[in-house]
Amino acid sequence: MIFDTHAHYDDEQFDIDREELLGKMETEGIGMIVNAGSTIESWDRIKKLTEEYSFMYGSVGVHPDEVGTLNEQSFQRMGELLDCEKIVAVGEIGLDYYWDKEGHDLQRQWFIRQLELAREKNMPVIIHSREAAADTMDIMKQYAGGMKAVIHCYSYSPEMAREYVKMGYYIGVGGVVTFKNARRLKDTVKEIPLESIVLETDCPYLAPEPFRGKRNSSLNLPYIAKEIAEIKEISCEKVVQQTEINARKLYNLEKGD
Repeated sequence: MIFDTHAHYDDEQFDIDREELLGKMETEGIGMIVNAGSTIESWDRIKKLTEEYSFMYGSVGVHPDEVGTLNEQSFQRMGELLDCEKIVAVGEIGLDYYWDKEGHDLQRQWFIRQLELAREKNMPVIIHSREAAADTMDIMKQYAGGMKAVIHCYSYSPEMAREYVKMGYYIGVGGVVTFKNARRLKDTVKEIPLESIVLETDCPYLAPEPFRGKRNSSLNLPYIAKEIAEIKEISCEKVVQQTEINARKLYNLEKGD
């Protein structure tokens, strides 16, 4: 079964047909989904989804573009939600210097605080990093040593990916890998071991070819698995099997647990 390690089914783009869409997942081979938190407002919606669907798990965290909304009260609530049975990670957290919606110092401050909370709770982290390669790496080295992590929607060099893999982290690969101009990501997939890759959609965003520009969903994951299989010259079945194993390890959801 295919494991989607990063989705946003709490997004309003799914309000029109969320129940119908999620009802198709298991019959279409999508075995598990982790719905990633990005705003404080998303947390309750995510918790509700994990309660309504057996295959749905969640994470709570605040995206770097939204850290201005965090305060000690909401941060305390994040810690409480992390104790819920089906909340399996802290995220998505990190740095985003592309949109620059929040000051870099504030982004770094709350990134570190959320990493420290994840360590306290012994939970993995989902890392968002855009146009912030050096600062993200520095903070991960300083504050996330020995933790489980995925570098979500990976967009940097193969060399940096290899460094993250050496640190024991996973590389999140989604629809972008199918784009013709995604040479750097294709090279990264080729160079790092399959044991360090997890599948993700980031839906409703970043739909793979041939649906680029349309609303994405976990049902499109086979296109991503197929592209990875072609790049690595292995079977699609092997990609699906190994990335599920990887995702279960990342989120502490190994079979039998």
